[in-house]
Amino acid sequence: MSSASLPKSSLTRRLPLIALLLVAGAGAFALRDKLSFAMLAEHQQTLIAYRDSHYFWSAMAFMAAYALIVALSLPGATVATLTGGFLFGLFPGALFNVCAATLGAVAVFTAVRAGAGAETAARIAARGGAAARLQAALKDNEWSVLLLMRLVPAVPFFLANLIPAFVGVRLDRFAITTFLGIIPGGLVFTSVGAGLGEVFARGEMPDLNILFTPAVMGPILGLAALSALPIAIKLIRRNRT
Repeated sequence: MSSASLPKSSLTRRLPLIALLLVAGAGAFALRDKLSFAMLAEHQQTLIAYRDSHYFWSAMAFMAAYALIVALSLPGATVATLTGGFLFGLFPGALFNVCAATLGAVAVFTAVRAGAGAETAARIAARGGAAARLQAALKDNEWSVLLLMRLVPAVPFFLANLIPAFVGVRLDRFAITTFLGIIPGGLVFTSVGAGLGEVFARGEMPDLNILFTPAVMGPILGLAALSALPIAIKLIRRNRT
């Protein structure tokens, strides 16, 4: 391969990432005030009418829009999740939400890894030091760490899409842990969305503080602790040897 072809090859690999960043920037500017509960309340009758007359296509359109919101890290992911429950109920609304969010996450993960992630992961490993040790530790506990990143609310969703791409996580493990890890939160948000009709009928907006009550957060944090158990066991075993 000639040296002249290397920059072109590198640019070609980065094109999906560049396009993603450009569209994400434009979308964030254009939609910053559009995807809101007020908009959903205003158009609820139109959305319900279209769902009732074109159920399959409304489901496909909803999932495509949701996946796009996640892939581009656009504002409105919470509104989209509650909309899934509002339009399709707890089931299949939760299934639509989880599948769409996973597809969007896989899209951005793939674009980042192809554009810069694989190269960055190789550089981290080659340079050594604390970053390389952190990378190795993540790979030693890949399943547990990836699940924790999805279960613990302290990790923003878009960061949980980017970090694995930069440390060399495998696509299949990323996709599986994303799907499984967002199910608990997806069920909670979808159930809240399923009751939006009554909230809008009272002329109110949804109160999302319920999501942070002990009854909701307790089981999710319990799952997070269970996911961390293999890491704790490995640490205990290493300290004994």
